[in-house]
Amino acid sequence: MPRAKGGPKTRRRHKRQLKLASGFVGGRKLYRQARSTLEKGLTYAYRDRKQKKRDYRTLWIARINALARESGISYSSLMNGLKKAGVEVDRKMLAKLAQERDGLFTELVRTAKSALGLQAA
Repeated sequence: MPRAKGGPKTRRRHKRQLKLASGFVGGRKLYRQARSTLEKGLTYAYRDRKQKKRDYRTLWIARINALARESGISYSSLMNGLKKAGVEVDRKMLAKLAQERDGLFTELVRTAKSALGLQAA
């Protein structure tokens, strides 16, 4: 009995992976190179979906810290004061407030300072 090589299935699998690799440069139109590059790219995509969340949190903290220091309080003291005052605003919203609604952010800083027993300026 002759050996069946499974040509149509293999061709379909190769075409699917080459289609995913469209837009890659160099010899990535060749199946073996396209497959390894694709695997690497998918690995990076998976990793960076998690990394993106960390990067945004870092950005929010930097923005909050910058405006908090302008108001005469450190980031950690601000967060501690807000927690003691019972204000539950996440870092994303605090960063947005710091950027867009300066007056409201100043009011939050005042609240945090009074909760810590610092003199509100």
